[in-house]
Amino acid sequence: MSAPLTPSQTVGPFFGVGLPFEKGEQVAPPGSAGVIRIEGQVLDGNGEPVPDALLEIWKPDERGRYRTVADGKEMGFGRCRTDAEGAFSFITVKPGATPAPDGRPQAPHLNVTVFARGLLRHVVTRMYFPDEQEANATDPVLNLVDAARRETLIAKSCGGVLHFDVRLQGERETVFFAI
Repeated sequence: MSAPLTPSQTVGPFFGVGLPFEKGEQVAPPGSAGVIRIEGQVLDGNGEPVPDALLEIWKPDERGRYRTVADGKEMGFGRCRTDAEGAFSFITVKPGATPAPDGRPQAPHLNVTVFARGLLRHVVTRMYFPDEQEANATDPVLNLVDAARRETLIAKSCGGVLHFDVRLQGERETVFFAI
């Protein structure tokens, strides 16, 4: 006798209850030197907003160092849920370049994790900065991505705000990394 298969489960939706935390989108206090605003939408395969996704960002400081709680300073971690339009935003400071495992410099970037209903597992991507063309051109991770798809990882500058959409499927799907 064999047991029936257990049905698979998706990642949500349960984000609105316990995961967001007060001012989680403020990685750096407003008014800090070099503060930037990043905003965008999470979109499904039909281009429709995903109203109950959760995004986390993790970044190093301006010198390219990842901080810990023990450092007693900004950790570089933020969390934001999407609204009814699938929109999210973060207030942060641009990170510095970090070394790749082989020692080559990586372009400044944010590590982005997305949790959303319908996903069996979270997805991981990066957001690169549009004013770092030279660093982006030599970034060892970005150069692993097909040239035609790299634009899905580079934010767009829009009147003093960086805009970065996350497309979960379909045309112009964001590149996600298997980690």
